[in-house]
Amino acid sequence: MGKTNPGRFFEDYRVGEVIAHAVPRTVAEGERALYHALYPARHALYSSDMFAQDCGLESAPLDDLAAFHVVFGKTVPDISLNAVANLGYAEGRWLAPVWPGDTLNSVSEVIGLKQNSNGKSGVVYVRTTGLNQNGEPVLEYVRWVMVRKRDPDAPAPETVIPALRTVVDPADLVIPEGLDFTGYNFALAGEPHRWGDYEIGEKIDHVDGVTLEEAEHMLATRLWQNTAKVHFDATFRPDGQRLIYGGHIISLARALSFNGLANAQMIVGLNGGAHANPAFSGLTVKAWSEVLDKAETSAPGVGALRLRLVATKDGAEPFALKGDDGKYKPEVLLDLDYWALIPI
Repeated sequence: MGKTNPGRFFEDYRVGEVIAHAVPRTVAEGERALYHALYPARHALYSSDMFAQDCGLESAPLDDLAAFHVVFGKTVPDISLNAVANLGYAEGRWLAPVWPGDTLNSVSEVIGLKQNSNGKSGVVYVRTTGLNQNGEPVLEYVRWVMVRKRDPDAPAPETVIPALRTVVDPADLVIPEGLDFTGYNFALAGEPHRWGDYEIGEKIDHVDGVTLEEAEHMLATRLWQNTAKVHFDATFRPDGQRLIYGGHIISLARALSFNGLANAQMIVGLNGGAHANPAFSGLTVKAWSEVLDKAETSAPGVGALRLRLVATKDGAEPFALKGDDGKYKPEVLLDLDYWALIPI
């Protein structure tokens, strides 16, 4: 028994601790194929080497969220194996494209701790960096997770809540080297809508829906080596249901957003996010977006849209987010705030 790992509990974390996560992953073209099989993902920059080359890149990178899931998955055994819930995200930035053949690993720093009033759990804040085989950072983000205590009587640590920006400043977004949308082919991309066609406050119903399958979400979660028990073990929850990994909902909603945002090619910033309600197999997911802000960039022909992406379930009313009590409506699964690059 002494050789197995039960995972960390809330009282095992210390502010300032740096955790180097195990099991680097080499990603290859199979990652892209499986990602596109799992989701209706069809943004042209990630689908075609020739399209990417016409936009100034050497070839099509790995989908931005696939890279996120690989980096995230590395952290699960050390951060969220005993999590009650993943609560939120902030200060996320994609720092460099991930190419087939790259090897990714993850490092996290504990930047905050707060015990809950019930004394049975607490919130752990970590800043995670994903690095490639050259030690170059490709992604960074903050997330906070509610984690069980091993011993409810263990003393509470000093409360440290990090000061986090609510929005990544557009000036801090990293544009991939060479990216150039001045010769962008709208016909091949699938829609004519460019940066100037979107207005702040505009809302877009993405129309299409996908019904969640048990096998697909477990396949996705295994692909990224996410070992959280709630996603696989039906005996781990009192309702006997496997909780669907939040990243699965993020990728599904992003893929559905193609209808209306086909030219929002690259995610480069993650301002915030909440998994508003749990998702289980059998639900049908739909999505809508709201344009929150717009910014120009230094790259030729490249603009940025700040978008709210909302995933909903089973017959939810489009554009309904929160009730009169300020809480998310029960039909809302995801509320994600991100920056995407789009041709001007």
